[in-house]
Amino acid sequence: MKFLIGLHINPAVMDALTDEEKAAIGAGHGTFTESLKKSGELISTLALVDPSQAVVVSVHNGQPVVTDGPFLESKEFLGGFYLVDCENKDRAIELAAQIPDTAIEGMGVEVRQVMFADGHLEA
Repeated sequence: MKFLIGLHINPAVMDALTDEEKAAIGAGHGTFTESLKKSGELISTLALVDPSQAVVVSVHNGQPVVTDGPFLESKEFLGGFYLVDCENKDRAIELAAQIPDTAIEGMGVEVRQVMFADGHLEA
């Protein structure tokens, strides 16, 4: 089963962390990524740029309309994700609990099963 483990970042929380705390988070992600590679459960992982560099695209009257940022009435933003292939949701939750962000008040780690991949319904 495939699961997306989304990392939701609150900029105010991140700004309040010390450089040492931020470095520990980075190191923790490195360790977590290596453990996923060793277990064979990692499909992909990506970190995303700050939302100030993002745009939202919609189409009106057949023409694309681009607005600044992903500002969807939320302080948090998707900062990155892990795409994993593991035996079940319980295992995906177990993996997510190893991510250092889960220990920081105000940060969120979301686990969602993949419904479609490469045009095929996932089992």
